[in-house]
Amino acid sequence: MFGIGKNIIEGALNTTGDLAGSVINAGGNIVEKVSSIGGKKIKGKVILMRSNVLDFTQLHSSVLDTFTEILGSGVTFQLISATQASFDSRGKVGKKASLEQWITSIPPLFAGESVFQVNFPWDDNDFGYPGAFYIQNGHTSHFFLKSLTLEDVPGYGRVHFDCNSWVYPSGRYKKDRIFFANNTCLPKDTPDPLRKYREEELLNLRGDGTGERKEWDRIYDYDLYNDISEPGDGRPILGGSQYPYPRRGRTGRRRDWKDSKYETRLPVVSGLNIYVPRDENFGHLKLSDFLGFALKSLASTVFPALVGMVNITRPGGEFDKFQDVHDLYEGGLPVPLDVIRNLTKDFTPPMLQELLRTDNDQRLLKFSPPQVVKEDKFAWQTDEEFAREMVAGVNPLIIRRLEVFPPKSKLDPKIYGDQHSKITEENIKSGLEGLTVDEALNQRKLFILDHHDALMPYLRKINSTKTKAYATRTLLFLKEDGTLKPLVIELSLPHPQGDQFGANSKQYFPAEEGVQKSIWQLAKAYVVVNDAGYHQLISHWLHTHAVQEPFVIATHRQLSVLHPIHKLLVPHYKDTMFINAFARQVLVNSDGLLEQTHFQSKYAMELSSYIYKEWNFLEQALPANLIKRGVAIEDARSTHGLKLLIEDYPFAVDGLEIWSTIKTWVTNYCSLYYKDDSAIQNDVELQSWWKEVREKGHADKKNETWWPKLQNFNELVETCTTIIWISSALHAAVNFGQYPYGGFIPNRPTISRRHMPEVGSVEYKELESKPEKAYLKIINSMLQTLLGVSLIEILSRHASDEVYLGQRASIEWTSDKAAVELFEYFGKEVSEVESRIIERNKDVNLKNRSGPVNVPYTLLLPSSSEGLTGQQEKNKRRRQEKEGQPTFLKYKKERERVTAEIRQARRKIDRCGAAVIFPTTGRFFTARGGVGSFGIVEGVFGGLRRRDLLRCCFGISSASVSGFIPTGSVGL
Repeated sequence: MFGIGKNIIEGALNTTGDLAGSVINAGGNIVEKVSSIGGKKIKGKVILMRSNVLDFTQLHSSVLDTFTEILGSGVTFQLISATQASFDSRGKVGKKASLEQWITSIPPLFAGESVFQVNFPWDDNDFGYPGAFYIQNGHTSHFFLKSLTLEDVPGYGRVHFDCNSWVYPSGRYKKDRIFFANNTCLPKDTPDPLRKYREEELLNLRGDGTGERKEWDRIYDYDLYNDISEPGDGRPILGGSQYPYPRRGRTGRRRDWKDSKYETRLPVVSGLNIYVPRDENFGHLKLSDFLGFALKSLASTVFPALVGMVNITRPGGEFDKFQDVHDLYEGGLPVPLDVIRNLTKDFTPPMLQELLRTDNDQRLLKFSPPQVVKEDKFAWQTDEEFAREMVAGVNPLIIRRLEVFPPKSKLDPKIYGDQHSKITEENIKSGLEGLTVDEALNQRKLFILDHHDALMPYLRKINSTKTKAYATRTLLFLKEDGTLKPLVIELSLPHPQGDQFGANSKQYFPAEEGVQKSIWQLAKAYVVVNDAGYHQLISHWLHTHAVQEPFVIATHRQLSVLHPIHKLLVPHYKDTMFINAFARQVLVNSDGLLEQTHFQSKYAMELSSYIYKEWNFLEQALPANLIKRGVAIEDARSTHGLKLLIEDYPFAVDGLEIWSTIKTWVTNYCSLYYKDDSAIQNDVELQSWWKEVREKGHADKKNETWWPKLQNFNELVETCTTIIWISSALHAAVNFGQYPYGGFIPNRPTISRRHMPEVGSVEYKELESKPEKAYLKIINSMLQTLLGVSLIEILSRHASDEVYLGQRASIEWTSDKAAVELFEYFGKEVSEVESRIIERNKDVNLKNRSGPVNVPYTLLLPSSSEGLTGQQEKNKRRRQEKEGQPTFLKYKKERERVTAEIRQARRKIDRCGAAVIFPTTGRFFTARGGVGSFGIVEGVFGGLRRRDLLRCCFGISSASVSGFIPTGSVGL
């Protein structure tokens, strides 16, 4: 309700009533009526949001607190002294103070915020500096506490508490909720009166490892991946066994009666209710709220419905030509209107309704045109674009320099036989531009995209399903213009007589005409199927989501909110735990969306465990990763200390600038608190944190010798930089380009359903006569395409409330002025990096920046707007927020129109009592206690569509935008 604030309240309450110590005047303003209390008082300002404003997933939840409940003694505060101790050496606890006044004179910065006044009894001689406070919520519902600010504390001035936490009724907690002032200090520097409070709060967050976690809990703990399948599904438990895996957040749900090693799964419809510590849940203005609904519906409703719809639309469920796929973006699918109505009538989520929009033209599932086919419908088929996407696409982390010819396998020959490549010099010499193989190797011009060893151990199992895939190797030559040219593709299968007999391999070569051109296009498709599956399962899920969760958990369990490293890292963990938890429900679970849309099928997560065996934290640092892959060498004379061997490598060039900027910020920040190595060694919280990351969070790899010891400054800086890099830039690079490149499935298929046609077969003849139809029969079916494209369109979107690299959600995140100044400098450096990226994209000599498809590499731009990525636009909303303007100002006209309609509606129902309408929830409240539904409000608004109303109130837009480095792991 507070999004329109005083405009809604003014004149709406035409009666005067006692609101627990406050009075509503004739104008609708709340004025203070406080009992006289002697003694000096310290004024405080409290900013909070009520749960019915924030919990947008609870569209049908009951009515929550009214002002009568919020004001008065229902919410109380007690200050805790950081300088004056009680008899038990704990900071003295002050007298209780209650919320007393709703301050309408101060406009809220964001929709939904409300500002209240609180007056604390004060004794100058007996309290000192308030370093913390208790809060008790005496209501039956919860609210979101943003901050408490004390003005003019004697001897100290202004004291700010940056809270940003859900506060549930006090009966839900074993201990009172405590918040600390926004100071920063190492454990040894904690004021003595606060020391026990600091330690106890960490104990509260750790819990005791027992019981089922509830919605209001704040406990962080570890568990195995024993909740992604059920006994008998044929999927193993991951972690703590022969299938190593990072740990996930513990929920404590009961064990399955059929096998107690498995945790019971929630019903799909309850997926959003899976436990994560409450403050890890999606926040205000979160487009991911809709994302969650959409994914849930895709899994449980849309997929079955699409089966029938596809059969109606196209018997056989196949595309016949590429234009059929283009029709998804140009006109959608022709479906009888009654089928559409039946499919969409029960859908509540606005995003899903948008996904299934028809515009009354009897066409369904009309998608936004992916950038890869926006400029040119056929450029994706070129060899140059095929190769360019290895360095500037959605998975630019796999290509490496070829150092030995022919390529060698590292698989154990005792188990897998001879897995070395059968490519010969004769196969590739025509493409080496006059060089021999040895000369090309010595000049560092040969590169390889190698998925062979990662897939071969599981390929026999995978091909026992409906999938028919290969393990692929692709050799490329670096041309003088900086682009890459594919030389040969090798497709390998397990030997039919057994693994010990090695691989059956066949080579395919570039061709420009006839059936050989069609065969070459298919060979490239098999490569991309490998790459797309590896990307989603490993580069994205495993390497930027699953491996990060232990760091999130350990940080909250072992580092106090007062700790400098906690303040440094936590913004980059935003939404990670909830996204991962939800992914376990509908994405990476047995028969989940990933299994349905990618070639690994039922062996996907087991395969990711196999790959995790080789995971090395040190190699996640960008410079180390580039060096390991041989695409860069150390060079002290070069920028960032590295020389790229593919100079026009957009991901690496932009990434190194981002990495260097992050590392400089981390170095400068850490130097404020750690003056020497002994300070790191003697930091008990820091050492406990790092020990827990290794021994509990990544317990299956705790004995690896490569783990940093975290005993010196350089190790601390490198560790923190790597964690931030993974959560921000690396995740951005592999997530937000999914729809621009993969939204057109022929360019980036994720499934292959047949092997390469054999000469003389019916399939081969079809390849000769109808190459497009033959190609489409091998890759994703029509149904798989619809589901896959729907999924990645959702996953590729930016949320409306993302906080980007170089920003903080709160400008008062610390009272340390030196840290604030360093962060402001970091923000300026990030902006300069963004400007340089944009300039590089304009350089026509850098052919890999845009390629034949003319899609500029914007995936590492440090900022973005909400929606799909791809256009070079500055984030206006971000600047407005930094200047303290409401996010919905860009929709001012719509907001004013809705406000006028609200006033008109109020007049219409005035005969039944004064009323207030709350567009944020779709309800209206009358003075007589009546409650209306969203449907009534929609009728009042006279045809205003729900998504337009939401956009007006929340600033949510589907506009395409540029760039994307959120501070934390926002997208899936």
